[in-house]
Amino acid sequence: MTLCARSLTVAAALTAVFGAATVGQSRPPVRAVRRVVDSLAHAYIDAERSPAVSIEILRGRDTIVRAGYGFADLEQQVGASPSTLYQIGSITKQFAAAAVMRLVETGRINLDDSISGYINGLPADWRRVSVRQLLNHTSGIPSMTDIGPRWLNRWREDMSTDTLVALTARDSMWFKPGTAWRYDNTGYILVGMLLDRVTGEPFPSYLETKLLRPLGLAHSYYCDLNRVLPGRAAGYDHDSTGWHRAPYFSMTQPYSAGAMCATVDDVARWNFLLSSGKVVTPASYRTMTTPTGAAQPRGYGFGLLVDTLGGHRMIQHGGGIIGFTSANGYFPDDSLSVTVFTNCGSFGPDSLFKNVARAALGLPLVGISAPKP
Repeated sequence: MTLCARSLTVAAALTAVFGAATVGQSRPPVRAVRRVVDSLAHAYIDAERSPAVSIEILRGRDTIVRAGYGFADLEQQVGASPSTLYQIGSITKQFAAAAVMRLVETGRINLDDSISGYINGLPADWRRVSVRQLLNHTSGIPSMTDIGPRWLNRWREDMSTDTLVALTARDSMWFKPGTAWRYDNTGYILVGMLLDRVTGEPFPSYLETKLLRPLGLAHSYYCDLNRVLPGRAAGYDHDSTGWHRAPYFSMTQPYSAGAMCATVDDVARWNFLLSSGKVVTPASYRTMTTPTGAAQPRGYGFGLLVDTLGGHRMIQHGGGIIGFTSANGYFPDDSLSVTVFTNCGSFGPDSLFKNVARAALGLPLVGISAPKP
């Protein structure tokens, strides 16, 4: 089917959704939502935005969509499924933030303490930074992902956390801590170092054994490339000549800022666990989802963005890492979770994610025209 035909199918399915919704139903019919999502996903793949897409929509206890499209591995022609394992990049940050909040609850970490009380050997300017400022990107610590070739030329290297922070340790601070906001991957590597020191266990091990497995998340991992992980997707990039394997990138480098692999099944379930008090207390979750200070205008809490979509409150975060992009959101007033993973690093799935969420919420799609009657 051509992309044009796919677009017409999306539009026709959309008419079915809202045609049904106008006769007194508060939510679009599940079958109609599935038809729209199927059409959106196929059109996305037809447009060569990604070799594969996995999508999960949950509403309370009900599974609305759970599907995979395209190929998780182009060379082996392995089809994608809801059980396909993707690198999820910065969605990792909310897991690290939740781990910190658990330690805050037990009194082992104070959010307003200097990070120098937990991590030794930091540059003098960094010692003025609080734990809270690491978590909401208001620290001013320069990020390694913003220094160009000094980092880009070293993607293949396995690096310790000390080596990673040393990449910018001699650089000037971006701003005085707490006075501005700027997305900061080195800041979240420091979050992992803080967890290492306080728990006495390396973040990769702590993440899996103390956080993920006790919650029943059996298909989420620290994404060590040397491990044999079932269902792992290959990562790709796309240019004018077609698809290419993504460059090798050592997964020691993103650490607590972005080194997780997961399935849409697990991350969709995580959204409900986190919001319902199963991971951290309701008070801690409110802290994680309440932007304060210089982070407030950006809507950034702790590893989570607070926003709206079509008037519906949304708590979300995306992820982008070499060869993969992802989007994940929870709509608390609708008890709705939407998760979209792709194995392409060249394009982000934000527009797809928003239209998938709009379909589930019974909102008009953006960029898709319904056929004339």
